[in-house]
Amino acid sequence: MPTLEQKTRHSANLYWLAFLLTGARGESADLAIEAIDSPGDNAFFSAWMLAWSRRVVISKALAAIRQELADSARRIAQDRGPRYARSLPRDWSLPPSAGKLELERALLAIDAFPRCVLLLMLFEGLSLDDATVLLDVDRDLVRKAQVFALQELTRNLAATREAARV
Repeated sequence: MPTLEQKTRHSANLYWLAFLLTGARGESADLAIEAIDSPGDNAFFSAWMLAWSRRVVISKALAAIRQELADSARRIAQDRGPRYARSLPRDWSLPPSAGKLELERALLAIDAFPRCVLLLMLFEGLSLDDATVLLDVDRDLVRKAQVFALQELTRNLAATREAARV
């Protein structure tokens, strides 16, 4: 049987997932609450419901920002090359002490479509095909957005670390 602490942690994780996908705090709380349902005492059913609730949050979050996603996807599709000529310092690495807030800021600084691609594929472990279906775009655009998002995330985290050193 899941403990209250586990359910609280799961609820917080659902909220954070919705927030990272939508970038909207209030709406994310509503989405997480809608997705949470008491799965009962059966361990298998509890695990299944936890996974299902993440899928519900993803679906609702993407629907909530559908127009923003479409606009962002168009920008990525039209992008012809790297936006930044400046490369990262060779000795850059993210220290283990990097916190959730640092990651959150770096992710939210990424445009909506590539951010959602990154969250779905890297953080949620969805396949390219599943991400393509959820985002209703072609595979090449998802691949392009994933590369873009990884570059942006790395740059954003490096900039945060650089600013902390100064």
